[in-house]
Amino acid sequence: MSSKVVNHNGKLQLIFFFSVLFLVMGALIELPRLSIPLTVGYIIFLIVNPAIPTLIKLGFSRSWSIAILFFGIIFFSTYPLVKIVPMIKQQSENLTYYYPKVESYVKKEYQSVRVKIKKISGYEIGDQYIGDGISWVRQTTTNILLNIPKIVGSVLEWFFLVPLFIFFMLKDGHALKRTVLKLVPNSIFERFYYLSHQFNKQLGDYIFAKFVEASIVGIIITTGLLIMDVRFSLLLGLVAGITNIIPYVGPVLGMVPGIILALVEHGWGPQFGGVFLLYMIANAIDIGLVFPILVSKIVDIHPVLVVVSVILGSQYFGIIGMIISIPMVAALKLIVLEIYKEIYAPRIK
Repeated sequence: MSSKVVNHNGKLQLIFFFSVLFLVMGALIELPRLSIPLTVGYIIFLIVNPAIPTLIKLGFSRSWSIAILFFGIIFFSTYPLVKIVPMIKQQSENLTYYYPKVESYVKKEYQSVRVKIKKISGYEIGDQYIGDGISWVRQTTTNILLNIPKIVGSVLEWFFLVPLFIFFMLKDGHALKRTVLKLVPNSIFERFYYLSHQFNKQLGDYIFAKFVEASIVGIIITTGLLIMDVRFSLLLGLVAGITNIIPYVGPVLGMVPGIILALVEHGWGPQFGGVFLLYMIANAIDIGLVFPILVSKIVDIHPVLVVVSVILGSQYFGIIGMIISIPMVAALKLIVLEIYKEIYAPRIK
């Protein structure tokens, strides 16, 4: 009789635990204004939290260690923004005035290509393609400009919420972890603890590695463009760094603005060749050196799953979703493997 009661309580615990888990996940999906800054704060927490034991070993108390990390995060995130944001804003405004020159150049080149294709093949390409493309770019740019107040409002909101979440995670992270573990049923406690530990480690390591990777690419592009005295070098380097976070297509997307601007400004000359070579070198260093050392060893996922996960992540959480989609799939892979072992291991033996 007692074994039946224990078994019944175990089932109730499982139902309650997974119900709470799905409710929390559903709430995070439905409340992006809360989930996005919470996710950003959690990722930063995972990256910096291992430094607390190191600071304690150096003689600092836990409270002082948390304070040092928290104010360090505030300083190293705020100082660059204060210095760089005005420059980026100025270059963005200049780029807006520069856009008609880009549009005129694209139309001219398109007409030249039309003439060459007609001369070679006799087939004439219609004007609607370039018109539709320019209209799409103009509409997209207009939508971005119209949404800038909303974006700025969200960013300001994040600047308040993210540090708040980071502080309480650093301060009360252990207590929260103990509370969550108390809810875990005994039948799955070891697996849950193992999977959560692996997930946290993979997520923190992956995001940190991608941040370093994107920073290296952005610095190489910005420095190279500054040396070549190319317009909008800081803005182009920032675009290259941010888009590099997106697997596979990111480096190509980051290269397009720089190539177009180099063509508009200098044509098919040595300056364009220098800009093109710079992007090739930066991407070669990334693909051949930085990515294999920093990223590929952390996550082992099939390329098709990577593409699908990035698409789904962007659909639900935008850029943040693109960034965290791969470690999330890696975590799902861990769970599936554990379930597979549980189901098939006895049969294999």
